[in-house]
Amino acid sequence: MQLQRPSIVQEQRLRMNPQQIQAIKLMGLPVVDLREKIEEEIERNPALEVFEDHTVLSLDEAYTPRKEEYDYFETSSDSGFVRKGGDEESSERHKFIEGALSRPETLQEHLLWQFKLEPLDDELRRIGELLIQNLNEDGFHKEPVNLLLKHENPALIVKAMSIIRSLDPVGACTADYQESLRVQAGLLPDAPPGMIDVLGYLEQLERGKFGEVGRELGRTEEDLRLCFERIKELSPFPGRRFAADTTRYVVPDVQVIKKEGEFVIILNDEEIPVLGINPFFMKIAGTPGGKGKPVRDFVKENIREARWFIQSINERNHTLLRVSRAIVEFQRAFFVNGPKYIAPLTLRDIAQELGLNESTISRTSRGKYMQTEWGIFEIRHFFTNSISGAGSRGSQYSKEGVKEIIKELITTEARHFSDKEITEILSRKGILLARRTVAKYRSELDLGSSYTR
Repeated sequence: MQLQRPSIVQEQRLRMNPQQIQAIKLMGLPVVDLREKIEEEIERNPALEVFEDHTVLSLDEAYTPRKEEYDYFETSSDSGFVRKGGDEESSERHKFIEGALSRPETLQEHLLWQFKLEPLDDELRRIGELLIQNLNEDGFHKEPVNLLLKHENPALIVKAMSIIRSLDPVGACTADYQESLRVQAGLLPDAPPGMIDVLGYLEQLERGKFGEVGRELGRTEEDLRLCFERIKELSPFPGRRFAADTTRYVVPDVQVIKKEGEFVIILNDEEIPVLGINPFFMKIAGTPGGKGKPVRDFVKENIREARWFIQSINERNHTLLRVSRAIVEFQRAFFVNGPKYIAPLTLRDIAQELGLNESTISRTSRGKYMQTEWGIFEIRHFFTNSISGAGSRGSQYSKEGVKEIIKELITTEARHFSDKEITEILSRKGILLARRTVAKYRSELDLGSSYTR
């Protein structure tokens, strides 16, 4: 008979508290969504108070005439950032208005952008792109993979699916919500032990049958409740947040201007109200003995959450400014000379420069926009592979930069260049591309062939 003996096992686990999870979520919010989140938090937490809101005018201010060139951006409260005065040229305002209309990003576009930054060989990249294009709005396969790629190498299919599933949103490229949840649980850095096994009993747990499931799995109710709470944080339909198909206005999160030969980065804090702690709550928390212990505990808990929320917003803004500074340094040729001079740049380059995780850089750049002298660009536009597909360590020419050169050739051509002629022109400039690659880039630019032009 085998005896069970108690034993002590020492192991290391990475755990995130609710405040850290909140900070991560705030990090990925564009300025418009951040404002909505702030409004929700103010309604939920009575200790949080708006001290100043630049988007709300008093009656006196509403009837005060403003200069026509009143700027959209104003001074950041952080030291080291310069106020943009009211005497800037009106052309900047026109550029802002012209670039403010944007189509929402699709799930496929978001995944393809991340996938193209991976240093992969052509065959694996082709299979991955087919898998991404086969996803529906929930992030699941439209056609069964075994039918879609029945003639492809199974090992490459598995590898491509594994890479796509780890991208943002995690859990896409799966068959259904159950497989998606299993993938997400498997990628959690601090998942409770046995969390994947618990996923098979969701219906019973939703009905509160923790004891029944616990006996079947040999787990305590406390363990099951912990797993169930973590499962609630997962997204069963990871692609749905990209399902919107309406036109929206873009509000830049940062602006880059050139002043006295140097680039100045300005954070758009006009849309973000100045938050603080309600003085009445601070008074109650500092009064010993009064109001009773339950009231003091309630007040202190809300003050603590309010401080965490304010700190998370500050960290979000600080990280955004750091990432923007690094991008300006890496892409200085772009900001000086224009879009066709954009250089190869990967998430890893910025992450290593700032000592941050690549996922943090991706989260910071997604959905946020930068206003430049050359127009308004999504921040992740500045991350692009070289034309050799080897990240930023391949060719000195980036894919986006070469596309701009092709666009310039076609829009300014004296006659209609064929793809072969464009290939030869690029070759003389030191840009070696196959004719089919030129045709692909031209198609991505929505430019017709020489015959249709």
